[in-house]
Amino acid sequence: QLQLVESGGGLVQPGGSLRLSCIVSGVTLDDYAIGWFRQAPGKEREGLSCMSSTGNNTYYGTSVKGRFTASRDNAKNTAYLQMNSLKLEDSAVYYCAAELAYYCSAWDVVNYPDRPFGSWGQGTQVTVSS
Repeated sequence: QLQLVESGGGLVQPGGSLRLSCIVSGVTLDDYAIGWFRQAPGKEREGLSCMSSTGNNTYYGTSVKGRFTASRDNAKNTAYLQMNSLKLEDSAVYYCAAELAYYCSAWDVVNYPDRPFGSWGQGTQVTVSS
């Protein structure tokens, strides 16, 4: 059974950086697309990135493009989200998600970006505050 566990969240000052990890167990990560999402209190879940199973193609939401970088190490069954130049509005619970054989070229970052993903982690809190 596929399980995802996020880690690496915490408190960081504006302008700082964090790297989130998503450890996947129960399956081989090679065939899965990985998505990163976040949800702030009172807001809808926001799509941040969608990375293909090979890692060769990654798509980003406009609010994080140029600041966040998704990566993966299939040998370690782990995905990462490097977050730089963090802003107050980046505070949220961050989630990773996985979907078998999903082509991120079809990912609609605006309309229901979370729908293609069937497996989710429990989330990790990121708080950006001075």
